[in-house]
Amino acid sequence: MNMYVSNLGFYASDDDLRELFRPFGQVSSAKVIMDRATGKSRGFGFVEMGSLGDAALAMRELDGKDVEGRRINVSAANQREDRSDKRRW
Repeated sequence: MNMYVSNLGFYASDDDLRELFRPFGQVSSAKVIMDRATGKSRGFGFVEMGSLGDAALAMRELDGKDVEGRRINVSAANQREDRSDKRRW
């Protein structure tokens, strides 16, 4: 299950995100989205866990949790829209 994590600190890394979710089960991937211009976190990321049960537990336990002075939000991620056939202007 893929989860969306928002309100992360601007110095958060992929490893920080992985470690935050690791106590709840196997983390398949953890990615903090970075700003291209500054190289700093944009304040959100995605975590994928193989087990729906582990992901549900992580969402319950981490949503609203204070992490480094910021109250994070964790929810199921929306499916990514296929943009392969859209024109770029």
